[in-house]
Amino acid sequence: MTFKDLGIIEPILKALAAEGYTNPTPIQEQSIPILLKGKDLLGCAQTGTGKTAAFSIPIIQQLVTNRDTNSHQRKIRTLVVTPTRELAIQIGENFTSYARFTDIRSTVIFGGIKQGRQTDALKKGVDVLIATPGRLLDLMNQGFISLRDIQYAVLDEADQMLDMGFIHDIKKIIAKLPDNRQSLFFSATMPKAIVELSRKLLGDFEQVTIKPQQATAEKVEQALYFVSKKNKPSLLVHLLEKDPNDSALVFSRTKHGANKIVKQLAKADIKADAIHGNKSQNARQKALGDFKNGDLKVLVATDIAARGIDVEELSLVINYDLPNVPETYVHRIGRTGRASASGIALSFCDTEERPYLKDIQKLINQQVPVITDHPFVDDGIEDVPLQPAKKHHNNRQRQRTGHSNPRGGRNGNRSRSSNNSNRPKRD
Repeated sequence: MTFKDLGIIEPILKALAAEGYTNPTPIQEQSIPILLKGKDLLGCAQTGTGKTAAFSIPIIQQLVTNRDTNSHQRKIRTLVVTPTRELAIQIGENFTSYARFTDIRSTVIFGGIKQGRQTDALKKGVDVLIATPGRLLDLMNQGFISLRDIQYAVLDEADQMLDMGFIHDIKKIIAKLPDNRQSLFFSATMPKAIVELSRKLLGDFEQVTIKPQQATAEKVEQALYFVSKKNKPSLLVHLLEKDPNDSALVFSRTKHGANKIVKQLAKADIKADAIHGNKSQNARQKALGDFKNGDLKVLVATDIAARGIDVEELSLVINYDLPNVPETYVHRIGRTGRASASGIALSFCDTEERPYLKDIQKLINQQVPVITDHPFVDDGIEDVPLQPAKKHHNNRQRQRTGHSNPRGGRNGNRSRSSNNSNRPKRD
């Protein structure tokens, strides 16, 4: 199956070819035909499956083919609402890439910065608006944005928006949308509140679910370190010093914790930066940009801020804190197992996090292999089922670390291009 087989028009095919993409991912293959028929869609898929291209490609095609030739004024015909600034920027980049050989114009708006440039872009006219909820409502109230001409409405990462307390903002936005529209609703999980919200947004819809949820976990090489809370900083330094040239995304449960990790790494002369909601937009974008281009090897992030991070050559994900929601574990480690690529994910677990570990292993239907050969091991692990980490057969890799484990067995220069260079992976 190719994008051409899906009936994609030539200007978009040309843009996809320029990106090196020919074959759609499963969610793209299933969703694009539904959307090109004008049907509403409820999509459930986790990070790394290609959701953004699944909705942006057919929307761009319909905007091109269904343009009102009698109107000389460019109106907002597509609205994409997403929870974070980083994710909004990433979606905007995708729309720009896929529409590069068309005359479709898009812009991104979000809070945390002055609105001048954003309102200037809106005054010039755009076809596609990608927005975070707060800034969208603010500019609507100021009269800069009207939703009366919306033909295509997308709610992306809906579960995260509910977690961030955006439910009332989302309901206000939905109430302002015209009845005659095509609606798309994407969420990585489908709790009851999400299902109820989808009913408010969608009309006669079809559903696409990419299962199993543990698919990303299965293709990512995982390992677990039992360690006391006080020894977590030392273990993190120990692991990062083994391969200082590799990039690592470290997950913290809290904003304060992320800042503390950065300070602890600085004491060990390891340069790191943090991204979370309390950081200014400029600081977050600089840290993310430095991480993507390789100037920064260690980025510490909270789960919300990490939405939108898309680094193809990411070497390693480290769960410094285990998440208390098991699905979040799958999303986190998927940052290094993009699309069909494999990856490495290491997790720290202290005594208080044992219940989280059990929930995670139940969700992914597998025990995470345990590394016991490290200087900071916590011996109180009798109550947790253990699976030893698999031994690797590469002598050179074992020599790098002194023990056989996924961290030591990894080739930091491994190419990711062989399996996934032909499909859009950004999410």
